[in-house]
Formats: sequence, structure tokens, C-alpha cells
Amino acid sequence: MNAFFDLIRGIGFRRGPRRLLGGIGGGIAARTGLNVWLVRALLVASFLLPVLGVGAYVLAWALLPWQDTSIPLQRALDGLARGARRS
Repeated sequence: MNAFFDLIRGIGFRRGPRRLLGGIGGGIAARTGLNVWLVRALLVASFLLPVLGVGAYVLAWALLPWQDTSIPLQRALDGLARGARRS
């Protein structure tokens, strides 16, 4: 499973330091060079799509690394594994 998360880190995308909610818009803006507010507006507009907009945002939130390269889903899975070993 670590190879999967290392592959995601290798893409070079990080959540933006200019976070408003989860940092997804800031990360996209930083990676593409677009204005952060334009990207945020496009993300909000994508939420009008029934499942796709919110689902893609949640998936991005779970999989995209923070500035320190930690990935929320990986941390959650590691925490579950540690809890299972203690039981």
C-alpha cells in the first residue's frame, strides 16, 4: 500500500499553502499557475454536478498530500492498523 501513496507523492501535487477549506483549490492553483479564487469558483461550480463534484473533492481531500507530504488516507489507515495490533 505504501507504493500507492509514494506514487501519489511522486506526482508533485500538494495541497496549497493558501488553504480555505481543504487546500485542494490552493494546490490546483499553485500547480497550474491559475488564480486561486478562479479555481475555487470552478470547484464550487463543480458541486452542482450531482455526485461527481463532491465525490471528486472528497477523493482529492483523502488522497492528496499536505505540504509536509503526509496523506490523510494513509494516516487514517496507519492508525487503524495500529489500533488493530493493540487489540
